[in-house]
Amino acid sequence: MDSPGDPFRPGAGDHRAGAHPGSSPLGRPAPGQYGVAVDVAPAPATTFTTLVNFRDVGGVPGLDGRTVRRGRLYRSDSPHRMDDVDQAAFRALGIRTVVDLRRPSEVSRDGRIPEYAGLVYRHIHPEHPLWEETPYTEDLGLARYLADRYHDLAEIGAAGLAAAIEVIADAAAAPLLVHCVAGKDRTGVVCALTLSLLGVADDAIAADYALSAEASARLSEWLATILPDTTPVPAPFLACPAEAMRLFLTELRDRHGSVQRYLLGAGLDPSRIDALRAHLLN
Repeated sequence: MDSPGDPFRPGAGDHRAGAHPGSSPLGRPAPGQYGVAVDVAPAPATTFTTLVNFRDVGGVPGLDGRTVRRGRLYRSDSPHRMDDVDQAAFRALGIRTVVDLRRPSEVSRDGRIPEYAGLVYRHIHPEHPLWEETPYTEDLGLARYLADRYHDLAEIGAAGLAAAIEVIADAAAAPLLVHCVAGKDRTGVVCALTLSLLGVADDAIAADYALSAEASARLSEWLATILPDTTPVPAPFLACPAEAMRLFLTELRDRHGSVQRYLLGAGLDPSRIDALRAHLLN
């Protein structure tokens, strides 16, 4: 879902009347749903009508029994579509920084988040091949295909991933939103690496990643209403099986020793890891 050939591209953001997806906030997993503990304390309302994959990354247990703080790190699909009502709700969250992981061509095509006073916009593009260069086959399976694409991103775009996490580690940048096109793949990898540094278990990271399935389905339905003649979206562009993220994290450790060693090798300063934990863990 994260390439210039991305089928989710209704022109320049498509601001036509009736082109917005319906509202339905994505919640956290129910207690024990994925075999992990989660913080089910009420989170601030984040219902949007023009964002379908927005959520708070906080609320899961991390290092030393501490919990990832809510209201500090959010993830989403691209916010360029936000209408006036959603822009007001977005500003009410106090978000200071937006990290945009999209390709330059995607930013040019669709535009960026609307500006407002106090917002810092950071465009950080982790290089990676077009997904069309490696067509999906059912024999391979969705989890394997997606994990391989995430490895492509981790190897080729290592510097960009480290740069994004360096921004997330800055307490002065929070609250912060990280996004790509659908908020599933590039955003999923950045959030997975961040949560891993915070000591969150792989199962909890994979559970958060898998929450994007509902949003992917709604994005596809939205696309069908505005571009009815579009070729059906390839399965990997919509899918986010938890096993794909578990595979990716396990194999990343096999290749590099640990997520921390991978990111240090990618250029992340060790002090940024301490800073990340200091402001994102209770």
